[in-house]
Amino acid sequence: MAYRIINNQLQQTKIEFTKANGDIYAILERAPDNAYLFARWTGIQTMETIQEGGKVYLDVMQQYPASKLLNSHKELIGPWDFANEWISQVWTPKAVELGMRYMAQVLAPGVYGQMSFHQLHQRIGNLLEVKMFDNEESAKEWLLSV
Repeated sequence: MAYRIINNQLQQTKIEFTKANGDIYAILERAPDNAYLFARWTGIQTMETIQEGGKVYLDVMQQYPASKLLNSHKELIGPWDFANEWISQVWTPKAVELGMRYMAQVLAPGVYGQMSFHQLHQRIGNLLEVKMFDNEESAKEWLLSV
């Protein structure tokens, strides 16, 4: 697995994460004016893909602090609850320490991905404000309003 930075100018950062076969499994972008970070997860995830994406997200937050995350699972396939302990015990506390306060979650279309997020929400809902959405546009509108 690997990632490549597409653009790393002051106004725009875009990082594509790829599996060994070249398939993109996530894209992380910084919105204009650093209004929020936008993570789009695609396909089936593994513990390795989730940790790699999460660690790079934290690196980006260190360089460009952002209090808001739009986390989209609209193209995610299957469950990922095996990573909930790492996300809740390691990733979320570090993200909050770096300034994250709001998370707009676009739910996966499948029941397994939705169940995985609902289980995670029970673990992290007291650390930051989380709202769930069916589409990215509503999620973006909420983030820009808080």
